Amino acid sequence: MPATGTQRTPSQVSGDDIVVETAWLYYEDGLNQNEIATALDVSRATVVNYLQLARDRGYVQVRLAHEAFTGHRLAMALRETFGLVAAYVLPERQDARHEIAARVVRGAADWLPSLLAPGDRLGVAWGKTIYDLAERLEARRIDDLTVLQLVGSMATPYGFSADVCSSNVARKLGAACVNLHVPAILSEARIARTLRDEALIAAQFEAMNTFNKTLFAVGSCTEDSHVVSSGVATRQELAWYLGQGAVGVLCGRFIDRAGAHIEGPLDARMMAVDLDRMRQREAGILVSAEPERATAALAAIRGGYVTHLVTGQAQAEAMLAGGG
Repeated sequence: MPATGTQRTPSQVSGDDIVVETAWLYYEDGLNQNEIATALDVSRATVVNYLQLARDRGYVQVRLAHEAFTGHRLAMALRETFGLVAAYVLPERQDARHEIAARVVRGAADWLPSLLAPGDRLGVAWGKTIYDLAERLEARRIDDLTVLQLVGSMATPYGFSADVCSSNVARKLGAACVNLHVPAILSEARIARTLRDEALIAAQFEAMNTFNKTLFAVGSCTEDSHVVSSGVATRQELAWYLGQGAVGVLCGRFIDRAGAHIEGPLDARMMAVDLDRMRQREAGILVSAEPERATAALAAIRGGYVTHLVTGQAQAEAMLAGGG
């Protein structure tokens, strides 16, 4: 590109040619920003702006290799201690612990497509973690992939009901989607039985149970957790499950420290996957983004629901301290 003797700014450039050229010189030819500024006869600040434009427009996509996270010391320790196929541990800074949930979600969104193959049937749970993961997924098609909703929907103020979670994952991966067109919890067991016998709903349940891989988070058992705020369980019902030793919620169902399903007053009214079926799969992918959920994550692993784990450094350390 000929020098004009006048430094240019992004607003003075028509088209994307100079943005692409700057990105090529930096990422492919290995020139530093000062060298690019001289070559293009622009200021160094303008080079910085061009590089940012290249990233913003998706011309440049920079990511670390998955091995940087699955080969992390803590990832290896989690795999060996708990018999996992793989763990993906995100590092964190002491002064930015509040950012770890978003970092874990980004890592999970980056790793997930590599864990899927054409023909897979991916069962997807619900919750903010899964909703945020779907938002972070880059659009890429996986041939003959089907996404299956594992829990009925619920009226929540958060924008991440189960059908939205599964639909968004399917949309990003170019997959077919089978949703459950029922509430997660019914007011009476009789109504739940009637709906399960309805031909359309029965077909959706039959399809749901064909998954070979699952993607889920494990909820907490506090009064401000999603299982209460979404209306799946009342505070009185939560107290009952806590009295039975509940430490986590998996696909709307309560589990104890060993990962065993605690059968209780909600089960006959619940429209969701059976937890025994959750153990019968090729891969169970748990995304656990909050350190305070280490106990719940451990329970899911002990229960046999997890083969692949995505988490942060602090939670990994807490889980390892909790024993094998």
